[in-house]
Amino acid sequence: MLKKILVVIAVVIIAFLIVVALQPADFNVTRSTTITAPAKVVFAQVNDLHKWDAWSPWAKLDPAMKQTHEGASAGTGAVYSWTGNKQVGEGRMTITESRTNELIRIKLEFLKPFASINTTEFTFKPEGSQTTVNWSMRGTNNFMAKAFCIFMNMDKMVGGDFEKGLAQMKSVAEAASRN
Repeated sequence: MLKKILVVIAVVIIAFLIVVALQPADFNVTRSTTITAPAKVVFAQVNDLHKWDAWSPWAKLDPAMKQTHEGASAGTGAVYSWTGNKQVGEGRMTITESRTNELIRIKLEFLKPFASINTTEFTFKPEGSQTTVNWSMRGTNNFMAKAFCIFMNMDKMVGGDFEKGLAQMKSVAEAASRN
């Protein structure tokens, strides 16, 4: 009887490992919004990492979060690091490419609770008096992340935060555009 139970447990474990191994290695999360403000106003909200506190969905999760800025004041080379509670963890963002009113590419390094490196991009498309903003994050899942994503995928985990951040960015940029 014990032998049968051990065989069943082994089969379940092997099946689980196979399912995990077959999960996609890469992920991509993208959200968009249209903001009634010129591209230069919207672009400035992202390109200057000091301005993220006004719209970032994570900025208010830990009022005691420690933040540092280094490198360029804005644009390519600007760096923002944070250390906070369990909700925000610890990490670092570095702007690796900044094309005025078009694109901002960021190297996003999570240190805690799980180490990973992802690429985040913001694109800006002017349309008359409005700007369409796309916010995306892409990366590669290691084996542990694949196992985690069986129960909670990145789109569900981060997509809602992107939507909240874009809504807050819309409010901030539209207010700045009116002034």
